[in-house]
Amino acid sequence: MTARSTNHDWLALTAEEALEPELPICDPHHHLWDHVTTQVTPRYLLDEILEDVGAGHNVVSTVFIECGAMFKRQGPEALRPVGETEFVNGIAAMSASGLYGKTRVAAGIVGTADLKLGDRVVEVLDAQIAAGGGRFCGIRRGAAWDADDRVGQHRTKPGPGLLLRDDFRAGFAQLAPRRLTFEAWCYHQQIPDVTALARAFPETTIVLDHFGGPLGVGPYAGKADEIYAQWRRSIGELATCPNVVAKLGGINMEINGFGWHERSRPPSSQELADATRRWYEFTIEQFGVDRCMFESNFPVDKVTCSYTVLWNSFKRLTSGYSATDKAKLFHDTAARVYRLADRAQTQ
Repeated sequence: MTARSTNHDWLALTAEEALEPELPICDPHHHLWDHVTTQVTPRYLLDEILEDVGAGHNVVSTVFIECGAMFKRQGPEALRPVGETEFVNGIAAMSASGLYGKTRVAAGIVGTADLKLGDRVVEVLDAQIAAGGGRFCGIRRGAAWDADDRVGQHRTKPGPGLLLRDDFRAGFAQLAPRRLTFEAWCYHQQIPDVTALARAFPETTIVLDHFGGPLGVGPYAGKADEIYAQWRRSIGELATCPNVVAKLGGINMEINGFGWHERSRPPSSQELADATRRWYEFTIEQFGVDRCMFESNFPVDKVTCSYTVLWNSFKRLTSGYSATDKAKLFHDTAARVYRLADRAQTQ
């Protein structure tokens, strides 16, 4: 039985039919977990994601992004994250059987490893690749940190300057030889650190998550235009790095400060598009469609809207784009960056 989110009835107040339902989508950013009581969706496994992707849009494949789920309870601490990859690879194998529909859930898997281990991280990376069954394609190690407790930091408590540390960079250097991408999850004031990392390792593909995390809570509340101006400068500089690609989404979390979850009813796709348009349009302008991909960040962004409404907002944002550009933003860029076609041949 599919588990309902705690805000299910509220989300149902804004129901929409999927726009452009034939357009192929690769959703390159979602999570899978169970017993996560801090989220509106405590359980998000195969049944739950299939309910979302099957609600009208043509989602043909997805990429799982690490979230600290199902780590091993025993064994060396550094190797415990391999349990998450084993867990997700099992769900991916179920999906790949075809018994659950056409969507290939977790066709790509991005796990985690403590890159501060330096050269010693190779054991973890190789174990992750082996556990992924041909699906493992990258590492995310959250760098999101702010000194203000009202903002908080990534669950791994990275502290300031993680991406600049020598030990972290020694581990980071092990990604390119294994053709692994790196997911950069930071806050907007940390984007220059991502730029410095990209310039130091031009052979490594870096994927910027969630626009670089523009904040709108705590000391950043009520400063949207000021934050946007700072973010805009940083994104413009980051976009000069050809090895960086950008995910378009993940801007509907509570920390972004729009306050959608506090309303009497959820926003429509048009409201979402109107409120966030400048972030999307500037990023696409700077990076180009060949280096941009829409993402759901589900079920985290389910705090704001349904899966159908979210992807409708992306389609409204691109209503004037060519078919070729839409194909890249909704599917082709993600499939290329995560090498999903190559992975399908090895599974």
